[in-house]
Amino acid sequence: MQKEPQTPQGPACDPEKRRLLLAASGLAGAGVVAGMSVPFVTTLLPPEPRTAAGAPIEVDLSVLEPGRMLSLQWNNKPLWILRRTPEMLAALQGADSRLLDPHSTASEQPAYCRNPFRSINPEVWVAEGLCTHMGCIPIFSPQRTADWAGGFVCPCHAARFDLAGRVFAGSVAPRNLTIPSHCYLSANRLRIGGAETPA
Repeated sequence: MQKEPQTPQGPACDPEKRRLLLAASGLAGAGVVAGMSVPFVTTLLPPEPRTAAGAPIEVDLSVLEPGRMLSLQWNNKPLWILRRTPEMLAALQGADSRLLDPHSTASEQPAYCRNPFRSINPEVWVAEGLCTHMGCIPIFSPQRTADWAGGFVCPCHAARFDLAGRVFAGSVAPRNLTIPSHCYLSANRLRIGGAETPA
């Protein structure tokens, strides 16, 4: 009669120790699952009330180089801050005949921005980055060509805006980009929203 092979025997199993190990493993697994679910659940929460209501924000302009644009999220909308170069400012001159609303009479901006630059300081331009046609986000296209002085182009229906957010005639957008209320707290400190007390 052939003997059955014997398996090596380990130390005697302690039922109490086994229960403790299983409980510890279960708790560790639950902790990992809970930790992984936090970022997902956070994305489902509504925006922080102050941000959603458009509470004032302050921006340090000293980090913004000429020719560059800073994109932020404010009031549940994209917000653009562009530091225009002398060449960009020059490109805004002489384009009135090609614009739908060159003097921004039918567009939304504070009274102190109803000028050819649509800004307090010609060098720094602030705007909501939403096309006035259907609310798409235009693309910043500053490169100049023979027939383009730089500006913004909406990827959805090709509405075009100049570097002051003024819409070109013939575009589907009905008015210029919206300029939010803003003021300078100092030469390099900008506040968007809230009381308007320009420095």
